[in-house]
Amino acid sequence: MLDSWRVTLSSSYNIVAFKKYLIILAIVLQKQKNQMNALKNHFLIGLISLSMVSISCSDDDVPPEENEEEVIDKVSLIFTRTDIIEAPLKFEGIDPDGEGTDPFELDEIVLKAGALYELEIILENTTSNENITEEVKEEAEEHMFFFEFTNGLFSNPSGNGNYDNRADDVNYGDEDKNGNPIGVFTFWTTSSNSAEGQFRLVLKHQPDIKSATSTSGDGETDIDIIWTININE
Repeated sequence: MLDSWRVTLSSSYNIVAFKKYLIILAIVLQKQKNQMNALKNHFLIGLISLSMVSISCSDDDVPPEENEEEVIDKVSLIFTRTDIIEAPLKFEGIDPDGEGTDPFELDEIVLKAGALYELEIILENTTSNENITEEVKEEAEEHMFFFEFTNGLFSNPSGNGNYDNRADDVNYGDEDKNGNPIGVFTFWTTSSNSAEGQFRLVLKHQPDIKSATSTSGDGETDIDIIWTININE
């Protein structure tokens, strides 16, 4: 009887001890699991941070876009009488080798004396079939035409143009959103007498430069062409 009680007591003690062991084991395993989860989180955070640094470095390595000069191999000057109805006069300049070293092949400009004209300038890249004038209009805040001509060719504007002095007269017919001239359209009154000379056209590309006082010396030159011009009575 006593021995039986001792066996029962011993068995009960072993069961309690085993339960305590299981509880301790469960606690240890949970701690290990928490530690593994923490390690995983640190690893993921580190991996994400490294990826962000790599992306940032890649973005920094990309060079900024540069404003490239327009490729223009054909220029058309269209003079339309505004005082009477008459067929427009078109004079062309063609660059035979595109971006090569050959000069433009130019028509001679012939206008009537004492006449009022609107001049429209058409720029083209015939190789890629692009209308560069439309690009100039779209980027009007970055482009401006300057003019230089022989004194005496025109009564309005008088003088020799604004290439050498921005403040000199040129009758612009268009402007950008800042109120600065573009020059795709201009107005001219020819001399009442016969005259002969030169007519120079310069297109400047002036990103972040063009203003009410920017000059022909500012920015990059897209075109610079000098025509021969005759005013006939």
